[in-house]
Amino acid sequence: MKASSLPSPGAPSKLRLYLDLIRFDRPAGWLLLLWPTLSALWMAADGFPGWHLLFVFTAGTVLMRSAGCCVNDVADREFDKHVKRTARRPVTSGAVSVKEALLLGAGLALVAFGLVLTTNAPTILLSFAALAIAIAYPYAKRFVSMPQAVLGVAFSFGIPMAFSAVLGGADWRWRAVADAVPPHAWWLLASNLFWVLAYDTEYAMVDRDDDIRIGIRTSALTLGSFDVAGVMAFYLIHLASWAAIGRLLGLGGWFLAGVAVAAAQVAWHYGLIRGRTRDGCFKAFRLNHWVGFAVFAGTALDLALR
Repeated sequence: MKASSLPSPGAPSKLRLYLDLIRFDRPAGWLLLLWPTLSALWMAADGFPGWHLLFVFTAGTVLMRSAGCCVNDVADREFDKHVKRTARRPVTSGAVSVKEALLLGAGLALVAFGLVLTTNAPTILLSFAALAIAIAYPYAKRFVSMPQAVLGVAFSFGIPMAFSAVLGGADWRWRAVADAVPPHAWWLLASNLFWVLAYDTEYAMVDRDDDIRIGIRTSALTLGSFDVAGVMAFYLIHLASWAAIGRLLGLGGWFLAGVAVAAAQVAWHYGLIRGRTRDGCFKAFRLNHWVGFAVFAGTALDLALR
């Protein structure tokens, strides 16, 4: 073997690069998807949904978020090299090839689909729509003024899938999806979309200067000087609508307590982002999964103590 073909001393292994590609050491990303999905799963089942569905949706969330990172990094590789925070990502730096990233993403998505196959027909049908939206998001920032709204749909699609997994049957017609997913599940999706708008706008505020320079569209740039006000409005719409839907479903005091804890965190986030510093905005984004956890904990506790 030629010396030039050997890895340089201290160079990361392929496994390390793949783990970095799927953000293995940054679980906040998949937790942001997981908590609203589990909240919906508990609501649909009117309590603990069983170990099978809990495993399917937890593992599926981790796998699909990881697959999404692969697709996103391939789509953004030319942009990411101009952003200080993302310039050293494996695909952008060339440490992992586009082919490798796409194969890894496809493999993870296939494993996730295998999990979906253990549920029911409506959930399997919905998984195709979820995959299409997840693939579309990385390209939305080229054409949509607020691509975070597309991400909001992608990150919220576990909600109707949770309801269909609990309430669906064996009918393979698309009409069966409407029967398996009640209207309030779609309202929960819309409500959760505003939470995604809130935390991903915080994330976009971190890269504002770089995004202006390279021409990417984000909600932070679209909102301009109203970015902080927009984030807080998104949070308010999310928590108020989620609380209203929960009350309509019969959830009570413990559920509202969870929403109140989430609201207290949102007030803290305002203090982090109002100065628009990179560190403050990134910290607010990174800790947002605790907002979702508070709502889930209140939901699960309320249903358990009925």
